[in-house]
Amino acid sequence: MNNNVFKNLSYGVYIVSCKIDGRYTGCTVNSIMQITSSPATIALSVNKQNYTHFCLEEVKHFAVSILSEKSNPLDIGTFGFRSGKDINKFDIIPYEVIDGLPVIKDACAYLICNVINKLDTQTHTIFFAEVSNGDILNDNTPMTYSYYHNVIKGKTPKLAPTFINE
Repeated sequence: MNNNVFKNLSYGVYIVSCKIDGRYTGCTVNSIMQITSSPATIALSVNKQNYTHFCLEEVKHFAVSILSEKSNPLDIGTFGFRSGKDINKFDIIPYEVIDGLPVIKDACAYLICNVINKLDTQTHTIFFAEVSNGDILNDNTPMTYSYYHNVIKGKTPKLAPTFINE
């Protein structure tokens, strides 16, 4: 099978964040999709080896910062290639707190979500979450995963669902 076929699926680029033990943490993800509009529900895929996965299992409340084509690539690298166990990523990246959760300042939109169910796969968990709040922050174009690779020339983190060991 040609695994590159998956690069033709449409993905976005997002920062998922939460608060655990009095501090904020998060990671870069690309696999989020809307499930229903009423009630507003999304599905989010996170690698089980990721520290944010552990946090989501514990707190079940998270924010999604939807990055735009104008978002700082440092956001993606900080949240995608470094562990929240080792550093406080929010010491580096500007954010604001909405409903008790950190939202990246140069995102174009955000969602606040509560986990309502999950599906276990071999390497990832798909979290189903009801959206309790969300807004558009500016009119910048949301970043696609294709844009991230083809224009920014970004790399895929090893724990991403779309990682291909070439």
